[in-house]
Amino acid sequence: MVRGTGGALPGGATEAEGAPPGGRTETDEVLPGGRTEADEVLPGGPTEADEVLPGGPTEADEVLPGGPTEADGVLPGGLAEAIRGTAEDIASVLRTAAGPDAAGLPVPRSTWTLGEAAAHLAQANALMAELAAGHERPHGDGTPGSLAAANELALAGFGEREPGPLAEMITAQAAAFLAAVEDRDPDAPLTTPLGVMRPAVLGSYLLTHMLGHGYDLALALGRPHMLDAHRVELTLPFMREAMPRVTDPAAVAGLTARFAVRLRGGPAFGVAVTDGTVEVSHAPPARPDCTILTEPVAFLLLGLGRADPWPVIARGKALGWGRKPWLAPRFPRLFRAP
Repeated sequence: MVRGTGGALPGGATEAEGAPPGGRTETDEVLPGGRTEADEVLPGGPTEADEVLPGGPTEADEVLPGGPTEADGVLPGGLAEAIRGTAEDIASVLRTAAGPDAAGLPVPRSTWTLGEAAAHLAQANALMAELAAGHERPHGDGTPGSLAAANELALAGFGEREPGPLAEMITAQAAAFLAAVEDRDPDAPLTTPLGVMRPAVLGSYLLTHMLGHGYDLALALGRPHMLDAHRVELTLPFMREAMPRVTDPAAVAGLTARFAVRLRGGPAFGVAVTDGTVEVSHAPPARPDCTILTEPVAFLLLGLGRADPWPVIARGKALGWGRKPWLAPRFPRLFRAP
């Protein structure tokens, strides 16, 4: 349900061109505490052994630092707070849209206006709340093209485009999702536009979707975006589960490779591509063909088609090494953002 082009910025726009004027830059988000970008580039070059994280924290330790485990509730520690906080941040951005023409402002790298993007987000949050309550709501067949068509059809039947009312809808429906999901069995299968998911993964899906479109709305209004490392880590359950479902068949045809993907300062996971088939593992492979290290915000922007790999690499926000390092810039384009 994230509207994108599968990774690249149309027209060759660079990531820098997408930074919100006067707001936080991606570097500000990824390097809190005044660290410079040079601190992140790992002078001297990371070794492949760094990727495997032997003897280090487990993935659960990384994603849920100091918080409750998933067994303590339906949603993992911090996810409910991130959903609520992201919805409020998006609403705050929309409330800054002033003037009668605000709803018609263009959204960068999209055919939607500000009002249309906000309306889609309000509709999507409402859909997620209904799914969390156990209701089945058909919305495409899971392919990027069908989801885009379903989004357009839904927008055509929904008249609200004013940022203020839509801001209230976005927060209200996020709250409705949280209320509905707390009544679910943590292992209950829920039918979604991208297949069956557990409630915790659906919550991660909701957060991912809000962060992608919230980023777009912030860019359109020149406001600081709401992505940070902690929120990005909470999108990983959905991102890992969605990857095999949004593979670009043409991009993976004939490719066989093992990737280790690691978020700087956070968890790592593995992706194995075998001639068109993609499998994702919670742990990186012991001997990857290509190891990719990205800053968290850059990871999500690449994954949602909001950034192009080459500018990200040029700015030191993503590194690739191993037996086949040239596969690193190709990796985001193996998938099509739904």
